[in-house]
Amino acid sequence: MIGQSHVVQTLKNAVSMKQIAHAYLFSGTRGVGKTTVARILAKALNCERGPTSRPCDICENCREIAQGSSVDVIEIDGASNTSVDDVREIRENVKFTPFRGQFRVYIIDEVHMLSNSAFNALLKTLEEPPAHVVFVFATTEIHKIPATILSRCQHYNFRRIARAEIIERLRHVAAQDLLILEERSFVALARASEGSMRDALSLLDQAIAYGGKTIRHSDLEVLLGAVPQELVQELMGAILAQDSPAALTSLAHLLDQGHDLRAFCAEVVERLRNLLVAAVIPGTTELRSLIETAEDDLNQLSVEAQALTPEQIQELLAIFLQTEDSLRFSSHPRFVVETAAVRATRLFRQRDRDTAPPPRPDPPQPQAHKPVPGAATPLSQRQDMPPGTKLVSQSSPSAKEERGDEQTRSHPVLKPLSDAPAITSATMPTPTVGPRATLHWESVQEEVNASFPNMAPFLEAGRFVGMEGEFVTIGFPKQATLARARLEKEESLHLLARLCEQQIGRPVRVRIIELNETHPPGPTMAQLRAAKEQAQRTVLFERAKANPTVKQALEIFGAELAEVRTVAQQEANE
Repeated sequence: MIGQSHVVQTLKNAVSMKQIAHAYLFSGTRGVGKTTVARILAKALNCERGPTSRPCDICENCREIAQGSSVDVIEIDGASNTSVDDVREIRENVKFTPFRGQFRVYIIDEVHMLSNSAFNALLKTLEEPPAHVVFVFATTEIHKIPATILSRCQHYNFRRIARAEIIERLRHVAAQDLLILEERSFVALARASEGSMRDALSLLDQAIAYGGKTIRHSDLEVLLGAVPQELVQELMGAILAQDSPAALTSLAHLLDQGHDLRAFCAEVVERLRNLLVAAVIPGTTELRSLIETAEDDLNQLSVEAQALTPEQIQELLAIFLQTEDSLRFSSHPRFVVETAAVRATRLFRQRDRDTAPPPRPDPPQPQAHKPVPGAATPLSQRQDMPPGTKLVSQSSPSAKEERGDEQTRSHPVLKPLSDAPAITSATMPTPTVGPRATLHWESVQEEVNASFPNMAPFLEAGRFVGMEGEFVTIGFPKQATLARARLEKEESLHLLARLCEQQIGRPVRVRIIELNETHPPGPTMAQLRAAKEQAQRTVLFERAKANPTVKQALEIFGAELAEVRTVAQQEANE
């Protein structure tokens, strides 16, 4: 018996300890060994050496049970014997003692097909069965068994057999029959069997009938109706290269060969799942226990996984999982899969375009400028400037007096003299003249929310620590590992630095840290945003309650104000 060790061990102990129940119920999917275990149990009970947990399989009783000719082991098909009269016949026969063995064993397959009246007629026998009778019920639909029957049986749930166990058994059968198969052929047979050992052996017999003793993998794929792995690899290669035309060409080849798009999408989903596992677990030793595939395919997965991050693989997986659901209801499956392929092959290119920094403008050409009256530069500041530069104020003193506090936001501009070489932003030091600009982080965050929504949730998981010198510091709690890893990427840091530079007018650098006990506690950006929105709702609520028209309406109808929305919110909801 393969793959049901929990059932086998329990029944062996029960027979050895002479604690045999009068009714057993075996449930599980097709081909996992329910009827086989029932027959082996009958052998264990009626073996000439028994009851024993190791039937000899050579005595007269064991051979008759194996041949299906034993008068003490009665197999009944519940699908064709559903009436109450059939059960009454069983009730009449159970009173007779065994002819050769020690027990009369009734094996009723597909017992859920019995009618309600037949189940009711069986209840009395199950409650007070003769000592020499053992019932074994087998079913694939346990939910159809009445609770009154369940409570009178020992229930054993048979699980699907693991692919590794099916592959090992197929290798054993192939070695016994001198069959020649590729390693990936065993994997394909195990995958197609869906956990059923009977289906796996039936498919192997079918392959032998098709190809003889030497079975080629290409012939097996045709026989199984499976999608060739080469086509799956072709699409994955197009995704890794971000090549949309190649992906569409691969799908055209798939359809020309007549393969099912739903099966192909399922294969892609499984491939992406294996890629995700390979990206998270780098060692091939651990991968063998998590990915059931051939050794060459396992090495290929490890190579492909290095080209993508786990987050990117998860996004691809989400695309094709959604496509798999859409294929169930779509009348145009080709269009659905082609759309998914284009999305997958443009996903990272679009992101790179969104996060790429804008091109730097060319440095201004040297021009002569006349000195502006009243804008003389202090000597202490002139000493810090490069030779040949001149400080020119952007606004006149009278205009500064009118602007008041805005003086703190005006910045001097360094312009080269006509006879001095041009100084680019990459070589010019940060000017120290004038008051230092203040970074309004909330404005930076709003810009990220508006222009880069893919980054916004990760940014909100952290907290703005502060700005010191040329460094803007953002802290993340220890558990926010995914958000921190996303923001630590070079393109993310460059994007945040560029947004800060646009606000304060000078180059800055962004650094990501992990918050610990030395940092003062504080809310994250998401918590601050939620608190701000709650405060806005409270103010709006109070204003509405103070409105005379609203107050009058509440008094007339004796109602309470439940919710307040702005006109913009209402239009958005509609």
